[in-house]
Amino acid sequence: MHVSSDFFRQIASVAAAETLPRFRTRGAVDNKEAEGFDPVTEADQQAELAIRRLINAEFPGHGILGEEHGSENLSSSHVWVIDPIDGTRSFISGLPVWGTLVGLTIDGDAVAGMMSQPFTGELFYADGAGAHYDGPSGSRQLEVRKTVNLADAISFTTTPSLFKGKMRQRYDDFEKKIRLARYGTDCYAFAMLAAGTVDIVMDPGLQPYDIVALIPIIEQAGGVITTFEGGPAENGGDILAATTPQLHEAAMAALRG
Repeated sequence: MHVSSDFFRQIASVAAAETLPRFRTRGAVDNKEAEGFDPVTEADQQAELAIRRLINAEFPGHGILGEEHGSENLSSSHVWVIDPIDGTRSFISGLPVWGTLVGLTIDGDAVAGMMSQPFTGELFYADGAGAHYDGPSGSRQLEVRKTVNLADAISFTTTPSLFKGKMRQRYDDFEKKIRLARYGTDCYAFAMLAAGTVDIVMDPGLQPYDIVALIPIIEQAGGVITTFEGGPAENGGDILAATTPQLHEAAMAALRG
């Protein structure tokens, strides 16, 4: 299914109307976890409602899975997966590396998706006919770099503390094999991989709404994205994205120890 760029822009617009006025305003933050910290804001909740209204109006037979307001009609072959603010920790910290994620799956396969960063005025999207960028510097087709060796790679993860037990030692060893390791930025790191400035992104413990929208963007820009074991990424889990099959295999091998 081809999703029009205009529809993605509509989604980005209605979400931005809820998120931008609340960004850097020191609004209330609730915690969704009894133990630990999983923040949610009014911006998350209202942006998702606005996106749901738009999808229901345009595609009334489709299903929706959202981080903040649950699921509806998941028996449909077409399901939209929504994370209204991926990177809420960045949002509440005033850092413009969060994004609105909306992806479409057909029979479980992610086929189209978008990541909007309204503060910087950027939209990354894959419509079934390639991956694209709209922003202050203009519009262009997205294409990953052709990096094949770990020694040449720039890699991102949210934080090494997400790697537990033996995986932490393997991650630390992996860092010694690459050119540069950076942390944070959530969905923005995956967008940068598609844009050709980053080579590897790895994040353990993701939910479907954290990654579904990004899968088509990376794949249609020429990259590879799977679980750490090489399986489909649509159901979330431990996710690894890389620019080329060779680099992806090298990163998987490093994580296997």
